[in-house]
Amino acid sequence: MRQAGRIVAQTIGYLKEKIAPGITTGELDSWAGEFIRRQKGTPSFKGYQGFPANICVSINEELVHGIPGSRRIQEGDIISLDLGVIYKGYHADAASTVGVGDIGEEAERLLEATAGSLGAGIAQARPGNRVGDISSAIQKYVEERGFSVVQAYVGHGIGQKMHEPPAVPNYGPPGQGPLLQPGMTLAIEPMVNSGSPLTKVREDNWTVFTVDGRFSAHFEHTVAITAAEPEVLTAGD
Repeated sequence: MRQAGRIVAQTIGYLKEKIAPGITTGELDSWAGEFIRRQKGTPSFKGYQGFPANICVSINEELVHGIPGSRRIQEGDIISLDLGVIYKGYHADAASTVGVGDIGEEAERLLEATAGSLGAGIAQARPGNRVGDISSAIQKYVEERGFSVVQAYVGHGIGQKMHEPPAVPNYGPPGQGPLLQPGMTLAIEPMVNSGSPLTKVREDNWTVFTVDGRFSAHFEHTVAITAAEPEVLTAGD
């Protein structure tokens, strides 16, 4: 899983360098697939429950599961990259949202709040805590900054399958849910909206977007529970 996580981190870093106005989301998908395979990994998402692409690319009001294609990235967009890798039978999964040029003050704050909430959640990923301690820390961090946590989609356990128990919500009271123990691996992934937390799914049956059309951000890491500090497997070297 560590090596799968390294490949995920390297791929996201590679794609961030490529993002620019005029690039299509389909190009990002193609580059990601080639890069992952060069590292001896397999894209987790390709064909998963019928998903047609190597990665998810979601733009602006799109939250998650955006299908890459002919859409061209524009100045002022925010781009959420979500991807997974299988390496020798084990999965890692991560996401990051990046701005293209001048995205405005509110969008900047949204990205900072979402990334910060991921850090707050990871800090609770310690033995003796419970899943709800991660969830509560994320929700508190987001709402204190005036944004809303999406409740329709949650994080998850990860290992030999991309989605395993337990579910890892981004909201709820502390002290609830499964006990965290060394050896557990979790995909922690706050999804945060500028406005309403409510979402809909486009006609493609995949792309999730905000009901009010306001921006959404998504950050994710695969994290291992150890005897001491949490180990972020998708942080990169």
